[in-house]
Parts: sequence; structure tokens; C-alpha cells
Amino acid sequence: MGVIAGRKLYGVTQTTETTASPEGTRPTRPSGVRVHRAWFVAAVTFVTIIGAAAFRSLPGLLIDPLHQEFDWSRGTIGAAVSINLALYGLTAPFAAALMDRFGIRRVVAVALTVIAIGSGVTVWMTEAWQLMLCWGLLVGLGSGSMALAFAATVTNRWFTERRGLVTGILTAASASGQLIFLPLLSWIVSEYDWRPAAVTVALAALAVVPFVWLLLRDHPADVGLKPYGAKEFVEKPAPVRGAARRAVTVLFSAMRTGPFWLLAGTFAICGASTNGLIQTHFVPAAHDHGMPITAAASLLAVIGVFDVLGTIASGWFTDRYEPRRLLAVYYAFRGISLLFLPMLLAPSVQLPMVFFIVFYGLDWVATVPPTLALCREQYGDDSAIVFGWVLASHQVGAALVAFLGGVARDTFGSYDVVWYAAGALCAAAALMSLVIRRRPAGRAAVA
Repeated sequence: MGVIAGRKLYGVTQTTETTASPEGTRPTRPSGVRVHRAWFVAAVTFVTIIGAAAFRSLPGLLIDPLHQEFDWSRGTIGAAVSINLALYGLTAPFAAALMDRFGIRRVVAVALTVIAIGSGVTVWMTEAWQLMLCWGLLVGLGSGSMALAFAATVTNRWFTERRGLVTGILTAASASGQLIFLPLLSWIVSEYDWRPAAVTVALAALAVVPFVWLLLRDHPADVGLKPYGAKEFVEKPAPVRGAARRAVTVLFSAMRTGPFWLLAGTFAICGASTNGLIQTHFVPAAHDHGMPITAAASLLAVIGVFDVLGTIASGWFTDRYEPRRLLAVYYAFRGISLLFLPMLLAPSVQLPMVFFIVFYGLDWVATVPPTLALCREQYGDDSAIVFGWVLASHQVGAALVAFLGGVARDTFGSYDVVWYAAGALCAAAALMSLVIRRRPAGRAAVA
């Protein structure tokens, strides 16, 4: 006669039918197996990053409308974008530490609210300093707390296996948001004005807050689970006080190691050649050549499509291949593509431009999974905070090019010199990636 027994498998009840035998009671085939809760947390994180990606889609669409309405120079507008990008990076390591202190849900919910306020208030601005305050300071601080350190913290806490794949998926969420919002926001700007687009960004950020508060959980132990792939239950660590002090302490420890400077340097070039350059200046550069803003924005959205594929594939590769070599290949291909871009810009979209968009899109943030993997290898439990500082260098690089790109356009009348300089920097990043040394097995990570 059989009996029904119940047990927890990855936090979900799995029923098993047992039968009596001379050797005792033995289980038969499980009657139901469900997905580990970690994948649902990853899904909520993915949706959250998508919703927050609206603010990442707007800066490149604002340059021409703000220049025309307020007669602000492109350098001035680029300065506001550079403040946003710099704070996006510099806030990330402190946000990772704050998540250790106050929990992921609280930090992310507050960050989304700050983004909504900063974007919404811009509709009443009349002076350039107000753009720098609202879009630069407020949206920069809020977006910094929604940076890739958020994805790194979720991945580190909820997964011990498939970390590269999960990192790729969560990194691709930003590109997915770009795919959703860029065509919409460019249409709003073209048909109506930039102000309704700013309000749309604010509403999108607010709409995500309930999902974060109701569905996201800080740690597997909160729901009585082991991390995905873990063999043993992991207790939730006690809240870490002194978040700012810890972030700075980890930085000083990491700065004493060579790999940190190489990772920070390559990621600064990554930011310069993506967020600072393409995301900020591609639309106005294409418009300079007679391409409609909606067409140029649609090309950026297509980059987002292939970015999703490239980043997820990069996560899969990172679980299987040497991350240093992956980085070298990614940066080399990106540099080559940027050198060809000035020859491809035209009033209409031609086949060579489509090829560039596909090629560049596959490489857009494919650098994130191997960079995060190297941070884990070198710095262990502090890897999320170290990655936050590496991300800060990414955004400092992006901020410099967002500003200098606008200045170059004002000075030379075109962006050509910026594309060539970025291509040369990517070649340097490829070489830097190859000289990052492995951390010997058994050697203690940075404390």
C-alpha cells in the first residue's frame, strides 16, 4: 500500500509517492517538480531593469530639441548628460553596500522614485542649471542605485550556478528596455514635444515600484531556500552597518591590486564607446547626415534587440571559456566597427549600416558577464562592491565622451574625430584585457 510524502525541493513542495517493501519504504518518481524561486526573483529583476531603462533611452533624443528651444550649446547639454552618467557610476558601489544594509527592495524602490521626480520636474525647467540638477543630479543618483551592481547583488545572493548566464540575462534587460522605449519616446518627441517624453519616463519608473515592493526578496533565506545550485542552506547575513565606509574600504583594498586597474580601465573604455558615445551622440550624428530622428532612434532600438542576444550568449560563453580572452575579442571587434561608422552615416538606412547595427549590437554590453566573472574571481564576497567601482569607471568614461563628443561637434562640425578616437581606445582595451592575471587557486580574495 502506498503513502504520500511531501518534501521541499528548492523551496517548493514536491510530493512523492512511497511504497512498502521488505527493504523498507522507498520513494518512487516525484509527482511534481517546480522551478526554483531564484528564477522568479531574476524575472522580477529583469522587469524592474526594463522599466527603469526608459531614463537611459531619453538623453540622446533631448540634445536637438533642447538646443532648438533654449539655444543651449550641445556641450552644455552634454555636460548635464555627463553628470548623469558619472553619478550613475559613482553611486553604484555605495548602492551595493546600501543593499547589504537596508535590503534590495528598499534601495531600489527609493531609487525609482527619485528617478521619477527628477524626470518629471524637468518639464518646468527654463535654465541649463535646472537640467543639470534634475536630469544630471537626481536622475543620476537614482539610476546609479539601479545600476548593474543591482544585478550583481541579485546574482551573487540567489545563484551559485549559472551565474554567467543570469548576469547576461539581467544585463540584457537594459537593452530590452531600450528596445521598448526608444521608438516610443522618439515618436513622442517628434510628434509632440520632449516634455511628454520626460513625463513618460517618470511614469514608467513609478510603475515598476509596486513590482519591486511586492515580489522582490532580498535573500533566499527570507523564504527558507538555498541559493540555486547550492548544496547547503546559506544563512542571511546580518545587516552591514557603515555602508559608505565599507564601500570606500573595499575600494582602497582593491586599488592595491593590479587587476582592479586593468578592469577599471577597460570598463572605462567600454562606457566611453557605448553609453557616452553611441547612446548619447548617435541620433544627433545621424541627424547631421539627414537621417530622421525616428529612423536613427529605431536603429538604436535594433541595437537593443541584438544586444539582448549578444549579452545572453556572452553569459553562456563566460560559464565555459576564459573571460580575459572573451573581453579581448569583444573590444577588438567593437573598435573595428567604430572605425567604419563615419563612412556609413547617410540620409537613409543602407545595408552596410544595418550590418553595423547588428554587429555592434551583439557587442554592446557583452563585456559585462566576463568583467563580473573576473571581479568574482579576484575579490570573492566583495565582488559586487568592487564591480560597483569598476562600473563607476565605466560611467566616468561615458561621462567624459558624452561631454567631449558635444564639444567636438561644436568645434569641428562633425563627430568623425570622436568615432576614430573611440576605435583606437577599444584596441587598447583589448590589449589590457589579455594582461589581467589569474588569481592563484586558494589565494584569499581582497578583504
